[in-house]
Amino acid sequence: MPDRPDLPLDRLAPDRALEVVTFDGGAVGGPRMREPHRHDYHELLWFRDGRGTHRVDGAQLPVVAGAVTIIGRGQVHQFEEGRGLHGAVVRFGEDLVPPSASWLLAARQERTIPVPAGAATDRLDALLATLRAEVVGPRDARSGALEAHLLATLLLWLERWYDGAHAERPEPDGPEVALHRRFAAALEEDFARHHDAAHYAQRLAVPAPALSRALAVVTGRGTKELVTDRVMLEARRLLRFTDRSVGEVAHAVGFDDPLYFSRAFKRHAGSAPQAWRDATRHAGMSMHP
Repeated sequence: MPDRPDLPLDRLAPDRALEVVTFDGGAVGGPRMREPHRHDYHELLWFRDGRGTHRVDGAQLPVVAGAVTIIGRGQVHQFEEGRGLHGAVVRFGEDLVPPSASWLLAARQERTIPVPAGAATDRLDALLATLRAEVVGPRDARSGALEAHLLATLLLWLERWYDGAHAERPEPDGPEVALHRRFAAALEEDFARHHDAAHYAQRLAVPAPALSRALAVVTGRGTKELVTDRVMLEARRLLRFTDRSVGEVAHAVGFDDPLYFSRAFKRHAGSAPQAWRDATRHAGMSMHP
């Protein structure tokens, strides 16, 4: 088996915190398909129309027409194939993320948000065209503020549409959802250093039982479970997509003892890290599916 170096990391241009690329009937993938890669930025994929498949953290997903797919910073992405694609890609750095939207972009899983048919899609296209004009046009003292405000509007729309598609969830402005959003942002920053639920309760200035209850209302899972899920997601990414040793993966996700990591991973995934890596690569969930 060929060596698998650490994942390629896509970055924004040094002089840009935001990129907008439109496509009109484009095609991607096929024989020249890119290898899996991480993003050092957040990415929004708006498909007004088209078909195809891509992978996020190894899971194959269909292109969903009439929807925006969010790929959070740090996730592993690969576009396998796409035809007749109409829409746009928006890429932006962490500095442009409003605090209220950080939960939506937290790199735990892919989110595909349906855009209401009709006027909403036209407004979305118009906003993206305006945002792109600001990004590629001549710069002045107001360019950065305009880009930030337009992006914030886009993210607020996505939150509205997401909440609208999840009517069974608690109220979008309710205290449980607000606390979950704060927790998601803290977890992304701290999961590799802090695995204990008490750390997050202390950081958010919330009693530990109250935090766990609020998270369970929103997600069905308590604080410790969510922390473990995030740690093991990162471990699976590194095992599947890189050639780091099990010990190196253990260290990267905050375990000093590789044996303890292996036991924890087996409890969570059902098999030991090396066995899990071998099985997923054999099944084609690798850098060369």
